[in-house]
Amino acid sequence: MDQTACVDIQNLPLQVLLRSYPAWKDDPVVVVDRDKPNGTVLYVNERARAYRILPGLRYGAGLGLCRGLRGGVVNDEEIERTVNLVTARLWSYSPRIEPSPREPGVFWLDASGLLQLYPSLDDWAQEIRRELGSIGFQAVVAVGFSRFGSYAAAKATTQNIVFQNPEQEQRHLYSVPIGCLALDPKLRDILFELGIEDLGGFIELPAESIRKRFGAEADELHRLARGNCWTPLNPRVLLEPVERIDILDYPEGNIDRLLARLFGLLESILREVSGRHEKLKSIRIWLKLDDGRKQHATVSPAMPTLDIKQLLELLRLRLENISLSSGVVELKIRGDGAAASHRQLDLFREVPQRNIEAAHRAFARIRSQLGADAVVYARLHGAHLPEAQYHWETLKRLRHPRLRPILTRPLVRRMFSPPIELPPRERNEPDGWLIAGVSEGPVDEVKGPHLVSGGWWMREVSRAYHYVHTRSGRWLWIYHDHKRRRWFLHGEVQ
Repeated sequence: MDQTACVDIQNLPLQVLLRSYPAWKDDPVVVVDRDKPNGTVLYVNERARAYRILPGLRYGAGLGLCRGLRGGVVNDEEIERTVNLVTARLWSYSPRIEPSPREPGVFWLDASGLLQLYPSLDDWAQEIRRELGSIGFQAVVAVGFSRFGSYAAAKATTQNIVFQNPEQEQRHLYSVPIGCLALDPKLRDILFELGIEDLGGFIELPAESIRKRFGAEADELHRLARGNCWTPLNPRVLLEPVERIDILDYPEGNIDRLLARLFGLLESILREVSGRHEKLKSIRIWLKLDDGRKQHATVSPAMPTLDIKQLLELLRLRLENISLSSGVVELKIRGDGAAASHRQLDLFREVPQRNIEAAHRAFARIRSQLGADAVVYARLHGAHLPEAQYHWETLKRLRHPRLRPILTRPLVRRMFSPPIELPPRERNEPDGWLIAGVSEGPVDEVKGPHLVSGGWWMREVSRAYHYVHTRSGRWLWIYHDHKRRRWFLHGEVQ
């Protein structure tokens, strides 16, 4: 009989946050959707739960319950990176792995046929837990006979569990507490008010009235628990990297000759990748030098490709920016593939005037020359201070612009990071306030103040913002910091 395992890295975003702030491990910690008092708590650790801080609570309310509460935001990119890392580790224990698209930290594995490799499934589950622990994650493995049964078992325990038959799994399912599952806080509270604290009581509710009384989420959970919503495993495609090594007869320091050796290795890699119906999405090279040192570099084309000329051009740009202390005696190259897409071309497709793919190729050259994080864009998000209302994220794909009618040309506020400290303002200014120097002339007009205050939950801030117009025609955006008693130039309107 086929068996399915569920690996649960409990509160994965919380564990990611604690890896970034290891000093918080003994404190009550929560993950919030935004770092503001009205932010919503998403994940809590046991110390925070002891203060009755639960998911769904406001961050400010949590601080009222526990003054020493720590909180932070974990963005989607960090979570995706961690899920990819864990998936790559789990591929060593099962070829079929499906990360949960809804709940980060939950992974389903095909546990069938592994008794030929391990003495028992208990040993296999323990090896997985030890492997994830080596990279800093606490996990639980439950081996059962259904997706939901193994999932519920993993959420309800702190130790690995292996069911011997489907009947044992079903009996355990009835005893799983409702509070262990990732439910909407409102639905959880309603069930608690009705006295339903475990899945057994929830399963016994009449199926025809679940959706009407509790909503679609409760109806889906009910069908999963009763086994009426079975879905097969949808594993990620296992794409193994392809490696080649070339040991040189003598130390080589000439870039052109190194590229000639890399050409042969790359051609062999492309031949194997093409035979697997894949394309190369990234290339990583290692250079072992004659003096014992090692250099490495990574290049990624704009899109997965089999074009060897494009890849060699990126490798040349990257190698030209690497300083070699001695000649290269060994070359190692690894190519990571991606499944090739077979898209049918439309006969009457409208071709945009802007060539997005050409922009992606240009970005790939910039990354090869300046580093993987050289191309970024500003992403807005909710925050209290102006400088915290955006952050820089790595640009992966450029989107086609969406045209919209604009009646009035918008003004652009260019912000300085960090703000520029201005000299103290004199009480008597016979020539006017020379805020930008003599060349820009005195200030003719001032609009403000616009007050920004708060931050009592972390560090108190009190600022008075003004727009000032100089005689030369510039509009400057300045503020007075009441705490520091200083004027700062924060930006300019253009």
